[in-house]
Amino acid sequence: MEEKGGFHQSVPSMNDQDKVQVTLKQFVRDWSEEGAGERQTCYQPIIDEILSHFPAHTCAPHDVKVLVPGAGLGRLAFEIARRGYTCQGNEFSLFMLFASNFVLNKCRDINMYTVYPWVHQYVNNMRLGDQTKAVKFPDINPSVLPPNAQFSMTAGDFLEVYVEENEWDCVSTCFFIDCASNVVAFIEAIYKILKPGGLWINLGPLLYHFSDAPNEKSIEPTYEEVREVIDGFGFKMEKEETRVKTTYAQNPNSMLKCEYESIFFVCRKPSEESNGPAAFTGNTASALQGEDDILMQNGSR
Repeated sequence: MEEKGGFHQSVPSMNDQDKVQVTLKQFVRDWSEEGAGERQTCYQPIIDEILSHFPAHTCAPHDVKVLVPGAGLGRLAFEIARRGYTCQGNEFSLFMLFASNFVLNKCRDINMYTVYPWVHQYVNNMRLGDQTKAVKFPDINPSVLPPNAQFSMTAGDFLEVYVEENEWDCVSTCFFIDCASNVVAFIEAIYKILKPGGLWINLGPLLYHFSDAPNEKSIEPTYEEVREVIDGFGFKMEKEETRVKTTYAQNPNSMLKCEYESIFFVCRKPSEESNGPAAFTGNTASALQGEDDILMQNGSR
């Protein structure tokens, strides 16, 4: 590392370079027309379940508090808030947080920016222009929300930020639970923070991001074992689909594509009341949206 002009200069680590590349691809998945297909298969089933279990004719949507851990660039959380629900996204990655803050708070027009997400992909290109193909974002104005919408983002470790019990009507996880070194801890935390009668909606594979990481402790249970843990904590499974074909930030023009056979399930924390889920009588969260910007809250509590 050398100092020049008052600034320290160094070559970014390969790990940081990889994270930047992942973030560029996330712009495509979350905020471009090219990502619409992935959002339809990964986000729409979750949104449909929320609309089904918390319909506007039986409850006030803004009274329903929905948490989206592992929110990435915030599109799923945004779509939930856009339908009138009180929604908070949580993200740990600093790279994702920088990017989501930019999209949610600085983008005020459609397709106003251009990114080249595949420029680092040197193999499996069919045509000359595939590697340098441009993608415009955002495909929708992120500042346009209903008047009563309450939408926020928090920064920090999910297990450390969310410790208040019986707080949320719904927790929606998409490609998230396998980001844990101990998936059991995630399941336990989700159970604790849900209100009695609250829903956990999940879609994703079990890639287990820490499984090959050096000097990292990690457990990699099968879905059969994960299901036993879910049942063991007391969740009641209401819907379960296996081998749901999904992709994640795929280059549509690449000669190599990866497809997951994901798990999609909806389970409920047992209600302590006999008159139905607590989610239908939840209190409105206080001031989650500022006057102009989506709150990027400090994760420590």
